[in-house]
Amino acid sequence: MFENIRNDYKAHNRDLGAQGFWALTVYRFGRWRYGVRPAPLRKLLSFIYKILFKLTQIVTGIELPCEAIVGRNFTIDHFGGIVISGYARFGDDCRIRNGVTVGLRRIDDKRAPYIGNNVDIGAGAKLIGAITIGDNVVVGANAVVLRDVPANCVAVGVPAIVKPRGARTATAPPP
Repeated sequence: MFENIRNDYKAHNRDLGAQGFWALTVYRFGRWRYGVRPAPLRKLLSFIYKILFKLTQIVTGIELPCEAIVGRNFTIDHFGGIVISGYARFGDDCRIRNGVTVGLRRIDDKRAPYIGNNVDIGAGAKLIGAITIGDNVVVGANAVVLRDVPANCVAVGVPAIVKPRGARTATAPPP
């Protein structure tokens, strides 16, 4: 737990005031408490986690339950309006911004997105359902991703259109 918190601290530019860091610290504590023995102590820590989770959710606007799986160096750039399903999985070196939702397509379908390593998710993006986002992907701001995105691609638009990274469009001006 402490090594992950140190890495999260570095990923948030060593800023103790970063609300994304607060949410990740509570998340790491929540994951850590699962391994605590004996059971009465674990139950006490679970009660403390639930209070911290709700307080962090109210103060930061970030809902990151400890049931989700988050890799190393996860960065929450801007706080507010972030909702992550407990069924979601993130790889290492991922970055998300405000207004992002990573969740279920339907309540009765308990499959949420799997996000690979080094994924950058823009503000307001929605990743919904049992989809896989490959490594080194950029999800544009306000994109709605409902289908798999292969590695080294960009997903933009509503619904998201997938393009290879670095591909130029016909309307893009030359650099």
